[in-house]
Amino acid sequence: MEKENAGSQHFVCICLLFLNKQNQLLQAYYQEELIEAGCDEAGRGCLAGPVYAAAVILPRDFYHPLLNDSKQLTEEERYELRPYIQERALAWAVADLCNKQIDKLNILKASFKSMHLAVKQLNIQPQLLLIDGNRFTPYKKIPHQCIIQGDELYASIAAASILAKTYRDDYMKTLHKKFPKYNWAQNKGYATKEHQAALDQYGPCRYHRQTFRLDYTQPEIMEESIL
Repeated sequence: MEKENAGSQHFVCICLLFLNKQNQLLQAYYQEELIEAGCDEAGRGCLAGPVYAAAVILPRDFYHPLLNDSKQLTEEERYELRPYIQERALAWAVADLCNKQIDKLNILKASFKSMHLAVKQLNIQPQLLLIDGNRFTPYKKIPHQCIIQGDELYASIAAASILAKTYRDDYMKTLHKKFPKYNWAQNKGYATKEHQAALDQYGPCRYHRQTFRLDYTQPEIMEESIL
């Protein structure tokens, strides 16, 4: 009986910890003095299509119970959040670089450049950029702070991740109509087994990134989540 009670208590503790983590609020800001813009990208690991980036400046009192890293949300939740973010943000912008530009620059530089383009489009100039990740090419005259898993920590980065993801998904669904054999409406250009099989059968099209390895006969290829 004591062992059963101990096991039950342990299970309850685990559940409480899980619930606490799930309900933990994102931090509204990194510091209190400067105007912050959260920045994130979507599509960096894809085999086809552009990389998208978004920059978002939120009011300090911004709140939505679902707001989180886009990868932690369902598609329905992301599209529910997008208009909410756009209507309540102080400023937001989305930018992209196509697959040809990715091949020219490399995906890392293209990701940073797309963030730069998004920041440039903001109608309010931020004084600090919060970047999801551990590296960034400095933007002219605006300091930045790189934050690993920042989209799980700060509201503005989470909001940027949702905008970048949903706008890119919309674009890939449009491309799917031209090239349905790759099923981009479902996989969004990521390296799913289905996408790999289509590449093996049909080869790449003009929207595939030629500098990415597109031969999936090799067993070491790794899939990336399409969420």
